[in-house]
Amino acid sequence: MRAILNKKLLLLLFIFPLFSFAQIDSVKESNLPNVIVKAYDQGKRWKDIPAAINFVSKNNLERFSPTSIVQAVNSTPGVRMEERSPGSYRLNIRGSSLRSPFGVRNVKVYYNDIPITDPGGHTYLNQLGYYNFNSIEIIKGPGSSLYGAGTGGVLMIESLSGNEQSGLFSEYATGSYDLQNIYGSTTIRRENNISKLGVQHQENGGYRNHSALRKDVYSWNGLYRITENSLLKTTFLYGNLFYETPGALTRAEYEANPKASRPGNAFFPGAEAAKASVRQHMFIAGASYDQQLSSKWKNKSVAYGMFTELRNPTIQNYGRSSEPHVGGRTTFQFNQRVNKGKFSFDAGAELQQGFTNVGIYKNVGGNPDTLQYTDEINNRQALVFSQAVLDFNHWTITGGASLNFLKVRFERFVPFSLGKQSRNFNNQITPRFAIARQIKDITIYSSVAKGFSPPTTAELLPTGGSISFGLNAEQGVNYDIGAKGNLLRNLFVDVNAFRFSLKNTIVQRRTSGGGDFFVNAGETKQYGVETYISYPLLQSSMQKSLFWLSHTYHHFKYDEFKQLTANFSGNYLPAEAKNTISTGFDFLMPNGFLGTVSYYYSSKIPLNDANTEYAGAYHLVGAKVGYQTFIKAKLRLKLFIGVDNLLNRKYSLGNDINGFGGRYYNAAPSRNYYAAIVLDLSTTGR
Repeated sequence: MRAILNKKLLLLLFIFPLFSFAQIDSVKESNLPNVIVKAYDQGKRWKDIPAAINFVSKNNLERFSPTSIVQAVNSTPGVRMEERSPGSYRLNIRGSSLRSPFGVRNVKVYYNDIPITDPGGHTYLNQLGYYNFNSIEIIKGPGSSLYGAGTGGVLMIESLSGNEQSGLFSEYATGSYDLQNIYGSTTIRRENNISKLGVQHQENGGYRNHSALRKDVYSWNGLYRITENSLLKTTFLYGNLFYETPGALTRAEYEANPKASRPGNAFFPGAEAAKASVRQHMFIAGASYDQQLSSKWKNKSVAYGMFTELRNPTIQNYGRSSEPHVGGRTTFQFNQRVNKGKFSFDAGAELQQGFTNVGIYKNVGGNPDTLQYTDEINNRQALVFSQAVLDFNHWTITGGASLNFLKVRFERFVPFSLGKQSRNFNNQITPRFAIARQIKDITIYSSVAKGFSPPTTAELLPTGGSISFGLNAEQGVNYDIGAKGNLLRNLFVDVNAFRFSLKNTIVQRRTSGGGDFFVNAGETKQYGVETYISYPLLQSSMQKSLFWLSHTYHHFKYDEFKQLTANFSGNYLPAEAKNTISTGFDFLMPNGFLGTVSYYYSSKIPLNDANTEYAGAYHLVGAKVGYQTFIKAKLRLKLFIGVDNLLNRKYSLGNDINGFGGRYYNAAPSRNYYAAIVLDLSTTGR
């Protein structure tokens, strides 16, 4: 691949307008503020919702490589998505990754209305393929008033657009580190009914030693207008994921050879010798039914089942788990005109029940050996919620609250039962209040919300082996003030300032063998300003373009945190950069040439509570250029090439926070390339 995309091709990237070119529909990005979003069930335009919300559209995703959503998510303010190795994602919304060694915790995730965050508090976001994301709404800060436990935020993912048309779509991409990505889908639309079947296969040899990935995702989604007043949404997804985990390096190892995997020592094997890896199978089946019951009442109800099988050999042990759970959610909404305004009221409930079995074995060369212990875990999570919204004379007043319940029942066998244990986190009321005023095309708002986040199953029963039923739930209060809307015609600005105070903060610790355990860390004080700007340039019948910029300023510190003889009060929270910037420029030419150039900056990041070690600041530049044409109006052919980390910077993405023995660093790929071909046959044509 490097032989094909040589220095002449890199020069060509810069000879092409020193800007960026996007998918043909990317000019619609200038209309994103007018997109109707689902957040807080208000059915309003993104720019009119009185809350700090990021919106990632399909066109945002298509600015970057067709293998990962990481760069698109990171192009929005206040959010940091990390990839410690291919397939190993971690999501940070305003510091929420403080308690996540990997995966997604302390963030509630909905996929096509289904709460795929299980009742134990985990979300296997890495099981979804790139093509399962059509749009993402990110609520920043506590969304507990409608969405239950969590102080980090809420993700609302939609995989299917109501504008899908009948046709066939295929894409093939190849690139550095033996990248192979194949996707195909078929869509059938008859009047207002849509059915879409998709298949994706992805594999990657990985930049580091022992970091290969293989992923297969099969999905079927449907939107069916049963009657004029009812809509059925169906979701079926099966994911088969395998990836190797190379482990974190010390600074000396990282400087000497960033491609290396974690070496062994006298006590533990290295990552490669242990065949450290993750093998996951996940299946989701569910449906959402939205119906208008009368002129004033409507209901949306969701029912689903989900099963995850996990095999995880590590340098410390071998974990095998089966994690089925079922659940449902229902919301009734009442709408009433009030003089020249509108009043709406939501009330509903959500229930999830999980049945988890975990076995921990001695790991011998990547195979389970002697059984150490087994756990049987039953989690039941429930919430009831309500919300009232009054719109009048350009004002919007919102008030809502939820009552949350979580019960964890647990029994450990070693090999005999140690007795049944249980822990309740009940009767937690989490209110939210917001007020907004529209002035011409600008919405000015302020809100206050309480968040409640109990420890996850992995925190109560971590891989370090010790039972931590003494952990307490986090509780925090978030204050937001912001403004968003159009200035100077098409200049869109979204700026938000917040203050978040968190008590009983849960933080992660590492054992010498790479296992995890967790402690409550007193209190934190978190302040920040998050800004997003977009502006369409060069708008004419001949060419179209879009400039965007997002900036994040986070000032996060421990207000009070003492552990044994160590006092970390006043220190910066690890895993959080003080400043990040993402910017870029899209361009579409009338002759079919298109693409994207993007820039990302992160300031240095503290890696431990003591603030004695920092990951260095880094700058990333990426570019993507292509050409598309239509053949007989219905067949779209698209070719593109891209480069990531164009400046060949050395940096660590997805650091292991508070790593034992200074093992913090997971090196990200150096300069790398990709190329792809797309065939899109649509009955609607051009």
